[in-house]
Amino acid sequence: MKTHYLNYVAGLSLIFLMASCGNQGSETSQVLGGSAAEQAYVAPGEYDEFYAFMSGGYSGQITAYGLPSGRLLKEIPVFSKYPENGYGYSEETKAMFNTSYGEVPWDDSHHIELSQTDGEFDGRWLFVNGNNTPRIARVDLKTFETVEILEIPDVAGLHCAPFITENSEYLVSGTRFSVPIPQKDVPIDTYKKNFKGLINYVSVDPEHGHMELAFQIEMPGFNYDLARNGKGKSHGWSFLTTYNSEQEHSLLEVNASQKDKDLMAVINWKKAEQYMKEGKFTERETSYFHNLMNEETSIAESEEKTLTKILDPKECPDMVYFIPVPKSPHGCDVDPTGEYIVGNGKLSADMSVYSFDKIMKAIEEKNFDGEFDGIPIISYEAALDGIVKKPGLGPLHTEFDGRGNAYTTFFISSEVVKWDVASKEILDRQSTFYSPGHLVIPGGETKKPDGKYLVAMNKITKDRYLPTGPELAHSAQLFDISGDKMKLILDFPTKGEPHYAQAIAADKIQPNSVKFYDIENNKHPYATLGESKTRVERDGDEVHVYMTAIRSHLAPDNIEGFKVGDKVYFHLTNLEQDWDVPHGFAIQGATNAELLVMPGQTRTLLWEPKRPGVFAFYCTDFCSALHQEMSGYARVSPKGSNVPLKWGLNEKLRENEQAAHDFYEKAKQNANIGK
Repeated sequence: MKTHYLNYVAGLSLIFLMASCGNQGSETSQVLGGSAAEQAYVAPGEYDEFYAFMSGGYSGQITAYGLPSGRLLKEIPVFSKYPENGYGYSEETKAMFNTSYGEVPWDDSHHIELSQTDGEFDGRWLFVNGNNTPRIARVDLKTFETVEILEIPDVAGLHCAPFITENSEYLVSGTRFSVPIPQKDVPIDTYKKNFKGLINYVSVDPEHGHMELAFQIEMPGFNYDLARNGKGKSHGWSFLTTYNSEQEHSLLEVNASQKDKDLMAVINWKKAEQYMKEGKFTERETSYFHNLMNEETSIAESEEKTLTKILDPKECPDMVYFIPVPKSPHGCDVDPTGEYIVGNGKLSADMSVYSFDKIMKAIEEKNFDGEFDGIPIISYEAALDGIVKKPGLGPLHTEFDGRGNAYTTFFISSEVVKWDVASKEILDRQSTFYSPGHLVIPGGETKKPDGKYLVAMNKITKDRYLPTGPELAHSAQLFDISGDKMKLILDFPTKGEPHYAQAIAADKIQPNSVKFYDIENNKHPYATLGESKTRVERDGDEVHVYMTAIRSHLAPDNIEGFKVGDKVYFHLTNLEQDWDVPHGFAIQGATNAELLVMPGQTRTLLWEPKRPGVFAFYCTDFCSALHQEMSGYARVSPKGSNVPLKWGLNEKLRENEQAAHDFYEKAKQNANIGK
């Protein structure tokens, strides 16, 4: 039945296509073929095979899609405030935006990293960088909520982040824009003298995932672009591409493209750990913030840190090396065996592939071509395994399918190219629409990729979707890579500008997904664990409303005694213990946002009434057949008035717990009829 229906739809589509002006190529016809459509089709009620997590670019968020359907499952707020659920507006989450610059409620998120165990994704945590105000965030994949944000001090532009080691020991990052360290007022044209870069190692607690800035390595003033960590035989090493080895500060498109080759940094982080234990570091006074969601109270707590530990390669031999790499490199990728490192130069017609074994041999034999700022430069020829000759124009990023093949995006020639890692032979190429940046294969940067699908994330989308004014949604294109040839099977729009994505088998996350919070473990200081405990309390001009939500009413639902100038804190506890029954809260005149409170959770909204009157509040999440009735009123009197606090809802039940329990159960049954 499903096949018959799909073939019918595909047939109709083909008729319309032939009747049109036909400005799409054979790839479009391929998408409309029945077999291709079936591959991307996920029937109603069925689940996708993979989660794909995409960075939101200038939205500062993360989006979760299902593969192969391309369905948007969730937008996860991270670095930007999110009115949909009150993230960043609720009192519990405001501290997540604390930085050394003050509150920063936005950012530019670029790179996703899933936690790993033994070189494979384990489905516990998801990390992402903030590019503008340098930060790394952690998302708990049991709840799909941001639970931690760590600022990275003394760097500018954390584009090169947060690349993870194969057992989640460290998240590695590098500064995009070198700056004076410590910051000081110096002429910009003293760049070569005063500007430095930092490579940062953030440790990850193996039990809770908590992050800590373990150490920083002071580096020459280059632009550090992307990184990968070794795996298997190369575990313990990091590889970071850099550009602007010319150390220029103006018109970089010309002045930072003078040399034939730039440099890739090669870091022995095991050696760095040894130097840390030996006390070879220096401490630097600085300021950065660590924001962490308390696991018991679900309230974000913020701590200012004031010291960092710095390692200097000149004082720590055998820790840092450079290798020449084609000019203006971007991608830096390590194959599943850990033997091959791919360095792509955006302005090079060829791709250099390095051998880890050869790099180790060159280091052992001190086969160096000079040094830069005391850091040895490994001979290019000695480290090189081979060159992929003229694969395309503008090579960017590479991922692997686990069968000995690599796939690279080419921004200028708008294509994905498949090639053999060992022989460097081109095996296939497919056009994309248009100008792809990153690509993702599920597990494509781990020891065990799932070489079934590839998603190309394209920067330009014209002609692909219905127009939406001057700006169009970015496109993601899904390829089947299970055979010898790549096959385009789906084209879907994305939110923001996803720079990078990672995809993981759904069965590594789905079984651990939290359905509701156990209300008995709710340790929030303002939790209201039962309607009989609802109340309103005044302390000067602060008023605290201890409120509950259950299908289908808010308690209390009528409150009098507020005054103009009060700070009113609505502490809403969702009493539900059922999956997918959040409750919302909004009040007329609020200048921040609404709340969306998960089952068993407590969240707080601050409301500051500006004028006398009677103002409505209500549940914003359609929770039952009687959702519209889930509302109430707040009476605001003039400042200095003597109207006493008064609140109400089922006053007769407040003193009778059994009667209240029976009432709630009956109300829930009635509400479930319309759920």
